Amino acid sequence: MLRAEDEDASELKLGDVTMRLGLSDFLKAKCLMNSEVAILLEHRCDQMKHMSGESMHQLPQVLEKSLQYVKRFSRFTNQGSVKQVREVLSRYQLAEFELAVIGNLCPETVEEAKAVVPSLKTKGRGHDDEAIDRLLNDLMMIKKFE
Repeated sequence: MLRAEDEDASELKLGDVTMRLGLSDFLKAKCLMNSEVAILLEHRCDQMKHMSGESMHQLPQVLEKSLQYVKRFSRFTNQGSVKQVREVLSRYQLAEFELAVIGNLCPETVEEAKAVVPSLKTKGRGHDDEAIDRLLNDLMMIKKFE
């Protein structure tokens, strides 16, 4: 059972549920934004159609539903923009899940960013309000020119 002190997103403590479930590989895994997952799933669908000549209606339902979901909630649609978002956000030395949350939700203000990613408030990480504002402006510029 997790105790309250085992998890604290504001301090990047996400608990060790993965270790207890035997999923230690997930600790090393890269978090993906919905936009990145959409690209991967579209590629997989294309592969499946090409290899078997199947139409989209004959793809496994879980694959089709997953693709619909990530497309619906993706903030960026073209592959160049998605790559650029990851590159820009990576420059700010965010933790993987912070990058994914910001890339998925695209907060518009510093206050909103801190509310959805409480760990941005942690002192000494280099994420003062000006840095967060620059990050958000960089993100908005990518979205604007997509």
